[in-house]
Parts: sequence; C-alpha cells; structure tokens
Amino acid sequence: MKYSRLTKEQFEELHQEFINFLATQSITADEWTNLKESKPELAEAELDVFSDLIWEGVLNKAEYLEHISPQHMYLFHLGESNMQAIVLNIKNDVDITTDEGYAWLRENLMDENVEFLQADKDYTDDKNLDKFKMIEQGAVITKGDLFKYFDKLIN
Repeated sequence: MKYSRLTKEQFEELHQEFINFLATQSITADEWTNLKESKPELAEAELDVFSDLIWEGVLNKAEYLEHISPQHMYLFHLGESNMQAIVLNIKNDVDITTDEGYAWLRENLMDENVEFLQADKDYTDDKNLDKFKMIEQGAVITKGDLFKYFDKLIN
C-alpha cells in the first residue's frame, strides 16, 4: 500500500464508490461477503487498493495545504512542478491556534513579532507522496484562501 488505509468512517462515506470499485473487479456483494470470510488477506488487499485509488484522486486534485501550529503557519500552493510556501513565524508567546491568538495575528500582521518567509520547493520523484507525507504530518487540504491572502499581502 502506497498511502494509508481509509478509516471505517471514510469507507462508510465512500460506500457507493467502493461498491462500484468491487463491480469493476467483477466482485458481487455475495462474493465480497464470502471473500471477507474465506480469504480475509485478499479482502484486506482490496481495501488497500481502493484506499490508494481514493488517495491518488484526492492528492491529484489538491492545490493548497495548510499546517497551523501555535507559533507557525505553513501555507502551500501545490503547483505542477513545485510547491510554493509562505511561512509565518510568531516570535512571541501568542498561540495563533486559539481565537484570541488568531485575532491578535490579524490585528498585528506588521508587528516585529511576525516574520514572513517565502520559498519554492521541488517535488521528489513522487509528487503525490510528497503531498501525502505533509498531510500525515498535520497539513490539511484547503481552498487556499489564506495562501492567496498572504501572497497578495507580501508580494
């Protein structure tokens, strides 16, 4: 498996897609029930293949990632050949993951305690795996509103 297996909740949300996936494998509902009982390792492999297909589709569509921690905001635009990063470092003890801390940041963007950095980073040979590793480390896929806002602000 290239990525990680979907959670039970994710499989429940994608129930119809999983049924369609099994149909493309010519596996009926009865055969799937039988497969889970008689060859659980094969059923597990089918779950893994489906998970990777879903992740691949999601990662192909992802354009922006964000990772926000108490003193840092990492914003990424996932381009075709590389990713652009905007990083905000908070140099005091304000926690921007709280409502109060985020409000402070909005009101004090030009404060000396707020540092902006920009960088471009090339992908490795596997662009989607690079994206997935960032998600595993806590980044979330977004529409890019924060990236676009700060990109306009600092450029």
